[in-house]
Amino acid sequence: MPGVPLMGDMHELFLEIGPATFRIASVWREPLNQLTALYQYYPVPADKHVDFTVRLEPEKPWRRFIRPSVHIGGDFWLPDAAPLPLRQGLLAAEMGMNLQMALGWRRHLLLHASSVEKDGKALIMTGLSGSGKSTLSAMLAERGWRFMGDEFALLNLDSGAVVPFPRLISLKNNAIDAMQDVVPASRFGPEMKATPKGDIRHLVPSREAVARMNETAKPALLLFPRFGHAPELRDMGQSEVYVRLTQASTNYVALGEAGFQALTRFVDDVPVKAMDYQSIGQAEEMIEGLWSKLP
Repeated sequence: MPGVPLMGDMHELFLEIGPATFRIASVWREPLNQLTALYQYYPVPADKHVDFTVRLEPEKPWRRFIRPSVHIGGDFWLPDAAPLPLRQGLLAAEMGMNLQMALGWRRHLLLHASSVEKDGKALIMTGLSGSGKSTLSAMLAERGWRFMGDEFALLNLDSGAVVPFPRLISLKNNAIDAMQDVVPASRFGPEMKATPKGDIRHLVPSREAVARMNETAKPALLLFPRFGHAPELRDMGQSEVYVRLTQASTNYVALGEAGFQALTRFVDDVPVKAMDYQSIGQAEEMIEGLWSKLP
């Protein structure tokens, strides 16, 4: 179970999530108390040697106390990133971890996608913001699938296997109400209103997903979901899929030849569908239909 020791003038929390380890340091205790509660079942790096550090600090010294605002820093950071109010400090920490992975991870090919597993095979879903991939992965994880990740799907560069990265699930706007109908309140973080991404509430993955976060799965189906359209499944050409996945990857260019080979193998080997849907029930029915036809 992670703890929040005080080091110098900053509180610290250490987390191990799948293959990545993090140190989150904050001048305020509140965001780390929230993280500690939500990540209570995750392991702590044994030697506290971490891949990335995230720092939550005031942009100006007086902003620690007067209208406190959180500037996201770390090993990798964006100088033009706007600070967030302290009441959204949990979101700042999550964004900081996302940023470290997006800019600094090199051990796997990263796809901006969600993933779930059944029978040793992984379903990967990617698309634009609002496509519903987070809600779909969260809902499927409550209906017999194992949750593997929401923000990133990690592909092993040699084997092509999907490596779990089961961070908190970031639910937005209407998805919050949908999941509150099926998941106990104890698995939710605080609801944050009017963030730069709308209303957000984090959902803790199941204990099973955390306990099995070292178990990889073979990619078996890639979906490009699109919410709010009449239900339809469409084929996609390999060239379109390849281009869209390069756009969905944050480290494809940095990986060079290894990234090219990993993505080429993925596109060659994994069946793909574009899926339009108007409700979770429709999407689940179409997904189960596709899944039943896989070899």
